[in-house]
Amino acid sequence: MKFRWDKKYLYWGITAFSVICASLLFYFGLFHMDVLLGKIKSLISVLMPVIWGIVIAYLLTPIVNFLENQVFFSVMKRQKIEINRKKRKLVRYICVFIALIFGLQVIYSLFSMIVPSIVESIISIVNDSPRYVQNVTHWLSSILKDNEELQTTVFNLINSYSSKIENWMNQQLLPQLRDILQHLTIGVFGALIFVKNILIGMIISIYLMVSKENYLAQGKMFLYALFETERANFIIKACRFTNKTFTGFVSGKILDSVIIGILCYIITSILGTPYKILVSVIVGVTNIIPFFGPYLGAIPSAFIILLVNPVQCLYFLISILLLQQFDGNILGPKILGESTGLSSFMVIVAILLFGGFMGITGMVIGVPLWAVICAGVTQLRDHFLQKKHLPVEDEIYMQADYMDPLSLKPVKFRSKAKSKSKDTENQK
Repeated sequence: MKFRWDKKYLYWGITAFSVICASLLFYFGLFHMDVLLGKIKSLISVLMPVIWGIVIAYLLTPIVNFLENQVFFSVMKRQKIEINRKKRKLVRYICVFIALIFGLQVIYSLFSMIVPSIVESIISIVNDSPRYVQNVTHWLSSILKDNEELQTTVFNLINSYSSKIENWMNQQLLPQLRDILQHLTIGVFGALIFVKNILIGMIISIYLMVSKENYLAQGKMFLYALFETERANFIIKACRFTNKTFTGFVSGKILDSVIIGILCYIITSILGTPYKILVSVIVGVTNIIPFFGPYLGAIPSAFIILLVNPVQCLYFLISILLLQQFDGNILGPKILGESTGLSSFMVIVAILLFGGFMGITGMVIGVPLWAVICAGVTQLRDHFLQKKHLPVEDEIYMQADYMDPLSLKPVKFRSKAKSKSKDTENQK
């Protein structure tokens, strides 16, 4: 008798395979965590070119889409040029090439213009640190001249810590900086591997961007083949929401940080602040981190300026405060909008949670990732509420005291108060 493969057996087989895999992972997670983490790291190192290719393609796809739809196809429609399959493919290759050249040009411009200035500023800070300590000492002496006891205490602290900081900068920071520059210029085996991964990743990203519709179609086909139509539609909808959240947040936050860095450079140039390129880069880069970023960037920048000129440090703090108010109330909401939909409390939770596990990377991607998780939990909650024929609107539960178990309708606070008043009146 010929055995006929049924979807029911396929579902059972996939379920059994998933249970076995989950059991093995749970076992290794309990008793062989080091081995499991080592295998995961080895797998990630092998697949690193593919990961870089996916990241590059994901970041450059919006540029490719913009060039295709808003530039090439728009011009071709105005010129009444027929857009056939061959022309679409040619336009796609041209847009991918332009996007790659644009990305490489941006990276080269950043390294060629900003990195030398940053290194020069750091070396200047280290070499001129004794003079900066004297400037701070004279400034504090002029402020604390009427309080000799406090002046003596402050100067003792400065003398005790300034020598330690100076030794640390000369013996550890400066040699490490020179070693980093030497590794960047001469190159080591790790740098060669990194370059190799980037080059292979760029090649992979070209294939991904050129045939992205085909890969997406194949992914949808697998989903509809493995799951029920309703569940597959839900997964596709969740993937679209995740892509929209990450794309909107990451691209918007990068654009917002670039604008803030440029504005900070303009303001520091007007004020005559020292190390304006270094300070602007610190402010712009740390601004990528939500909520805590402005403070993380302003504190070290203010300290650097304080060493040179305490009065300009005060002007810098005032200007940064105004700049961050502009970013938080006008520029940021205008660019980002409601890309995450998270409250301020949930943003702080996301930064602390993912920052504790993943460091700076977690602080950057934690907010959109937490937004996706919260959206999934909300969808699951609404699904179970609908199965129980209960409302899913937040406003109903805000005004309700409890849900009536028979009618499944909310009992409001006002109706409860009215019923108590009626009971008192009847008693009277």
